[in-house]
Amino acid sequence: MNSTRETAVRLVEQVCNGGAYTNLLLSKYLRENNLTDLDRRFLTELVYGTVKAWGTLDWYLAKFVNQPLNKIEPLVLSDLRVAVFQILYLEKVPASAAVNEAVELAKKLANPGAAKLVNGVLRNFLRQQKEIEFPQNEAERIALTLWHPKDLVKKWLKYYGREETIALCNFNNSSAPLCLRVNTLKTTKEQLGVELEKLGVEFVFSKLAKDGIVCKKIPNLGMMLDKLAGQFYIQDESSMLVAELLAPQPGQKILDLCAAPGGKTTHITQIMNNQGSILACDIHSHKLPLIENNAQGLGISIIETKLHDATELNEEFIDSFDGVLVDAPCSGLGVLRRRAEARWKKTRDVIKVFPPLQSSILNNGAKYVKENGKLVYSTCTIEQSENHYVVAKFLEEHPNFKLVSERQLLPQRDGVDGFYMALLRRKGQGIGRKRISN
Repeated sequence: MNSTRETAVRLVEQVCNGGAYTNLLLSKYLRENNLTDLDRRFLTELVYGTVKAWGTLDWYLAKFVNQPLNKIEPLVLSDLRVAVFQILYLEKVPASAAVNEAVELAKKLANPGAAKLVNGVLRNFLRQQKEIEFPQNEAERIALTLWHPKDLVKKWLKYYGREETIALCNFNNSSAPLCLRVNTLKTTKEQLGVELEKLGVEFVFSKLAKDGIVCKKIPNLGMMLDKLAGQFYIQDESSMLVAELLAPQPGQKILDLCAAPGGKTTHITQIMNNQGSILACDIHSHKLPLIENNAQGLGISIIETKLHDATELNEEFIDSFDGVLVDAPCSGLGVLRRRAEARWKKTRDVIKVFPPLQSSILNNGAKYVKENGKLVYSTCTIEQSENHYVVAKFLEEHPNFKLVSERQLLPQRDGVDGFYMALLRRKGQGIGRKRISN
């Protein structure tokens, strides 16, 4: 039996039923296990592909299982999902092999009865596969064909039209490249490029982010992390633009209200040449060491971490910072290619939770900015109710702030992760303690 396939089934089960994050779970497994390059690529393809196609795979399976899918033992259901994914989308895997391996694995994971179920479902699927047709409704057809929830597709059809919606779905289904942010405190982009070439890494310098490098091929990530430790930080291209927009100066006092794991915080520090002070806050105590460890690894000394709920006003912060970053919690609809499971968990009700939360944090962040100081609001979503409309509402309620610039990156147009960022500046006299007390 293929042990790589068994691993894929177990990892998929942890994502679909255990709430694990695909990228973190798979990365951890690959770091801790010495797989051949072939097995590494096959495992990655199976896990990411099955999770991304989750809803479509279940649509097929529901036609051949005589009970609700959630009644099937989780590992057995994951076994079925991985098998159907292979049959439908991996031409290099013979359908008969996918079925046989799934049946044998069911015996190991569960019992003979489960194996009989798997065998019956998959054999029937193979016989009737070509007779199955997707619905004629445009949103449903695109959703099933391109592995997205129907509600999201309907919304995007309304916003962007058919062509761009299809392009967006295809982008989300593509493999995301590894992007590096050069640590300019220790090296330059050109110098790091030379070192990467020595390790056989194929890359291009980012056209979007000043300090970005986009890797096309990485022979050995572990070796790269070991030999070039501290010279770069793994960060998406779009994400790098946020610190650039804040553009802090050496010696300034900066606040990052939602900082973990510290990517933007450490980038801000680089731009400040490690001179000044940065207070990095997060609501989760277990995430503060992530910021501290990342800062230490990059040779950064000016970051102080603090446990803080950004929705609660901190009187000590008022009028205290030259710049404040609100990288707000969001639906993450701009980074679905990197977060395989997220598309299936971002329901309409979940998305509605974010705008009030984001407004609350932004309103507090505004109170911490000094006169003539800067406030940056950013998200990794393309949902305008979390982006432009949050900022528009803020400006209506805060006439002492002006919008300097805003930018929305869309995957289907810009070819990078979807990101929104707005730069706001506080005007002259504003929202000091006296006004707040009133």
